Amino acid sequence: MIYIREFYKTDAKEAAAIWNRVVEDGVAFPQLETLSEKEAIKFFEAQNFSGIAFDTDTGEMVGLYILHPNNIGRCGHIANASYAVRFDCRGRHIGESLVSHSLEKAAELGFRIMQFNAVVAENHPALHLYEKLGFIRLGTIPGGFRMKDGHFSNIVLFYHNL
Repeated sequence: MIYIREFYKTDAKEAAAIWNRVVEDGVAFPQLETLSEKEAIKFFEAQNFSGIAFDTDTGEMVGLYILHPNNIGRCGHIANASYAVRFDCRGRHIGESLVSHSLEKAAELGFRIMQFNAVVAENHPALHLYEKLGFIRLGTIPGGFRMKDGHFSNIVLFYHNL
């Protein structure tokens, strides 16, 4: 079973390792730079909410998400989130737990919409998951994401009313 709770400073080393693996893979997150443990504390604490997922059977951290406004001011009611599942734990529906938790948390924090700006079109598991959870596809931006190998992939935009 997966248990998700808020980020604590003591999570920084493991959380950074999970986050950094996705950044280093270069096929999902737009970031180019990885986080040190100290930077991870600042980064995860700066979000409206950072959720950390644990496997209750093993006690191990298996994933995380960050939740924050997609924009400011008159668009500040729209949330955005990013998700990372530990590489060796993928395929166990942890992402689904993270996304579902983030939707509940976003509504709890007063957001009205969740919007994803840049889901890489080649990330078929994510596309499938978001559609399964009721996200609506807004459209595609051709060549909107530069993959680690240098080629450009389309990105898909999604939203979900909260």
